[in-house]
Amino acid sequence: MQLSEQEIIRREKLQALRELNINPYPADLFPVNHTSKQVKENFSEGKKVIVAGRLMSVRDQGKAAFAELQDSEGRIQLYFNRDVICPEDDKTMYNQVFRKLTDLGDFIGIEGETFLTKVGAKCIRVDKFTFLSKTLRPLPLPKTDEEGHVFDAFVDPELRYRMRYVDLVVNPQVKEVFIKRTKLFNAMRTFFNNAGYMEVETPVLQAIPGGAAARPFITHHNSLDIPLYMRIANELYLKRLIVGGFDGVYEFSKNFRNEGMDRTHNPEFTAMEIYVAYKDYNWMMEFTENLLEYCAYEVNKTTETTFGEHTVNFKAPYARVTMTDAIKQFTGFDITGKTEAELFEAAKSMGIEVDETMGKGKLIDEIFGAKCEGNFIQPTFITDYPKEMSPLCKSHRDNPDLTERFELMVCGKEIANAYSELNDPIDQRERFENQMKLAEKGDDEANGIIDEDFLRALEFGMPPTSGLGIGMDRLMMFLTNNASIQEVLFFPQMKPEKKQLDLSEDEKLIVSLLKTENNQALSTLKEKSALSGKKWDAAMKGLAKHGLTKVIVDGENKNVVLN
Repeated sequence: MQLSEQEIIRREKLQALRELNINPYPADLFPVNHTSKQVKENFSEGKKVIVAGRLMSVRDQGKAAFAELQDSEGRIQLYFNRDVICPEDDKTMYNQVFRKLTDLGDFIGIEGETFLTKVGAKCIRVDKFTFLSKTLRPLPLPKTDEEGHVFDAFVDPELRYRMRYVDLVVNPQVKEVFIKRTKLFNAMRTFFNNAGYMEVETPVLQAIPGGAAARPFITHHNSLDIPLYMRIANELYLKRLIVGGFDGVYEFSKNFRNEGMDRTHNPEFTAMEIYVAYKDYNWMMEFTENLLEYCAYEVNKTTETTFGEHTVNFKAPYARVTMTDAIKQFTGFDITGKTEAELFEAAKSMGIEVDETMGKGKLIDEIFGAKCEGNFIQPTFITDYPKEMSPLCKSHRDNPDLTERFELMVCGKEIANAYSELNDPIDQRERFENQMKLAEKGDDEANGIIDEDFLRALEFGMPPTSGLGIGMDRLMMFLTNNASIQEVLFFPQMKPEKKQLDLSEDEKLIVSLLKTENNQALSTLKEKSALSGKKWDAAMKGLAKHGLTKVIVDGENKNVVLN
């Protein structure tokens, strides 16, 4: 393993600590009794406190030093005085351990007394400090100049998502997103529990991937010697529980879909599904808007949220528009009674990419997605979907070609999907068989396996039921103004990490400048780097050899870009 100069130095310090009989990774409990937030909020001078966290900055003044300690709730200022820490003749603990062997990022425990500095800052005078964990890699800490400009910020998305543990340390504001995520889940649970519904758990490994039209992940059970599928939805199991006599059940489930990745899709995601007996989709619409109004307020203390350039208000009630009317409004085309061939030609005429594997439902979905979705900014229920799009949904009571289904659109994205659930076992079998035909035709999202056990459950009788599914990650994006799903997941799925290149310091400097602003004039980039001509030429040749940069020539203009 190749180590940087900093990493070698830190390992040398590690050894030096051990030679001083200081354990850099002690097993003992450290008796923390305050957090940084508690110290500041309940401040009184002269209070004895014990805190612990990472050392994040040091201003060394020789016999004394000011420092900052960061814990789970923020930062607190520390004051180290050599003669307080080392009242006897031996000054090793301050001169050697603190000043020479302690690095930024190290975990230390502090015992001390609170006081106000001359400028009125709340601070802890350190009586004793304890090494709790020595860090062997330097943190990518941002630097701020006298004018308040920030340099070397840890902002590269790929690095942030891949090393979320570093992101959370050096960009502590990121924590707020995940604190709000927990608030959202807690609020939703409270809403359901107060309504008398029960949280349950259903299998993640399933013999048949059911409950949604999606491509599953496949694995193998060695002992049973059978293929198993990672859950794409928990719908069919929750309905079994309604058959079994529960009036209302819900689950926050990890679902897995072996499909594309983009700013709004991750192959592993969290969904919430709830099923309530003796209800229909009209009742569920009202329930959903009241639920989201409650959750939005609990997360942000307001029903309004900003998402990009839009201000979205989750206060109930929400607009209701049928899918047929939405398509007619934005395309002028009426899908009512149209054949598969007519829908195919209509989609093509609208410039929508279609293929021969698509049935009526998929074609209608493509038309709606391409021409209508993006127009719905405020929360809007799109209702009454064609039957071909909803194999698990009850036929509409007034029009047998439609189903009693709605999706909730916000800022052009679906965040909730709900049905009056199909409980006719004969009708359900026919719908499953139609899905099999689509799968045989080549639709890789159609379910090509009939869940006979679920049909058997329906034959024992399921009461009228309404179900709702909410994409929790996408809802979280809207409530925290994040356009990327990766920002609301602690550990989003990433491409395999590229082998780290052994770059020179000059090469790293040029790459960092291009990451701040890609596609720069060669002369401007050279000036910013402040490298001599010889060093500049060597660094540029090295980057080109690694395939990291290229120079684009346009007449007399030369620009440098990252590959």
